[in-house]
Amino acid sequence: MSERTAHGDPSAGPGGPATAPAGPIKAPAGPVTAPAGPVTAHGGSATTPGGIMADPAWHPSPRAKLLWAISAALSWVVPLLALLIWAAFDSHRRTVQLIVLGIVLVAAVFSVTVIPMWRYAVHRWEITAEAVYTRTGWLTQESRVAPITRIQTVDTYRGPLERLLGLATVTVTTASSAGAVHISALALDDARRTVEQLTAIAARHRGDAT
Repeated sequence: MSERTAHGDPSAGPGGPATAPAGPIKAPAGPVTAPAGPVTAHGGSATTPGGIMADPAWHPSPRAKLLWAISAALSWVVPLLALLIWAAFDSHRRTVQLIVLGIVLVAAVFSVTVIPMWRYAVHRWEITAEAVYTRTGWLTQESRVAPITRIQTVDTYRGPLERLLGLATVTVTTASSAGAVHISALALDDARRTVEQLTAIAARHRGDAT
């Protein structure tokens, strides 16, 4: 079974409205695992001086590669079982079956070994004082920018494999027709810290607007 945690309006904390940070948000001194967290200061590395989106600063957890490899391996179970059943009930097409089996095995090995590494190199994310930035995909890539002022809810989702590997996905719902922004395969502590940071930043923006 999967696990989803809804955090509701990011302007409200566990005991009531979130309070704005006492000072400006500072750039992190280290990677996402550092206590300061992955928030960067306004004008961080997510955009270039010309306004074109650059590489967001942070990768998912290194365990993301294992998550995607296991998911890919599970997706090939049904095709391989189908081939075994075909071979068991049809002994007159061994040449064709071996050719198909070879193709399936090559594709399976590629999806289990190469694609997770490729996805890990592509997937990035970053939170600044102004927006949430993500880049996902592998062959086809998508970059998203979600302004902090348009954030409606922040949720965490953990499927069975994510729970097994100590990972979580942060889903940022915005007032956008493009749909939610997903920051996938984060270490659980990083996911929790990200939710807290988004809540604090969103509360600060709302406080500035009043």
